[in-house]
Amino acid sequence: MAHFGDLVGRKKMFNLSILLMALPTLAIGLLPTYSSVGIVAPLLLLLMRILQGAAIGGEVPGAWVFVAEHVPEKRIGIACGTLTAGLTVGILLGSVVATLINTSLTPQGIHDGGWRIPFLLGGVFGLIAMYLRRWLQETPIFLEMQQRKALAQELPVKAVALKHQKAVVISMLLTWLLSAGVVVVILMSPVWLQKHYGFAPAITLQANSIATIMLCIGCLLAGLAADRFGASRTFIVGSLLLAVASWAFYHLSGASPQRLFLLYGTVGLCVGVVGAVPYVMVRAFPAEVRFTGISFSYNLSYAIFGGLTPIAVTMLMGVSPMAPAWYVLALSLMGLGLGIWLRQGLTASAGLPEGELQR
Repeated sequence: MAHFGDLVGRKKMFNLSILLMALPTLAIGLLPTYSSVGIVAPLLLLLMRILQGAAIGGEVPGAWVFVAEHVPEKRIGIACGTLTAGLTVGILLGSVVATLINTSLTPQGIHDGGWRIPFLLGGVFGLIAMYLRRWLQETPIFLEMQQRKALAQELPVKAVALKHQKAVVISMLLTWLLSAGVVVVILMSPVWLQKHYGFAPAITLQANSIATIMLCIGCLLAGLAADRFGASRTFIVGSLLLAVASWAFYHLSGASPQRLFLLYGTVGLCVGVVGAVPYVMVRAFPAEVRFTGISFSYNLSYAIFGGLTPIAVTMLMGVSPMAPAWYVLALSLMGLGLGIWLRQGLTASAGLPEGELQR
């Protein structure tokens, strides 16, 4: 998908990605049961999930590229930070829908068909989004490349692999920070809090909602900071704050629900430093291979680190119950190192604009 995004246009692939997400999601909600069609049912489910995976792999990088190439250069940070915050809102809405279904229906009701509701809703909203995207315009940067006949002259992925290795490395590390930070702090912490401190599920759900809302705010602030102060300073300061806030959250939250709400909200805000991730990634590759470069780095890193993080943290918890705290601390140190690396001139060798990321 990214390959064609660099060759035939951002808008076409942006529209295709939402179509590939909406239709399989709707189809999952309409799938026949195993008792009706046998082995065909799980095979169809597998196919729909594969299509969803392909869609999301192009949707997020495509959205970052599309928006970054439309907005003024001095607003790329807040634009991409807003998109990242939007992803977080999606997580929150999904959690709310799941909670409503679980509280409104009996387990038998969910088993009998209630589980289909989120997929049907998601599919319908996806089709609405696809319809609304009809009025989007191709990015000015891509149109200019078309006019100058400056599109990639070779396979974009080949150019990325051979000419932009450092940009790929930093983009993969940034994606690791993004994916693992959200997975550990937002997705895994509620269960950890229930097991380690004995909080009731309702309390951890409330705290998690607060943290998710604060994460959205943090993404916006990180985007603004990247525009104002540059990516280097944003990651250095944001990573230090994340290290302190996460350590306090994991070690001090057990005293009371009130303290849990405060500390979980604070660490959620600090995880928002990931809102500056796309600010760097959209500058890491030249326009002719930007879509491919970001998509390749993002999806490869997400498959490796995003997939292995829950497994690694769960295994480490067998050694120490504070394994999530140590993992987030390691992520914070990596973010700090990336900020320093940008400051010391990685941008020049990676093809990034001088000065803007090194401030």
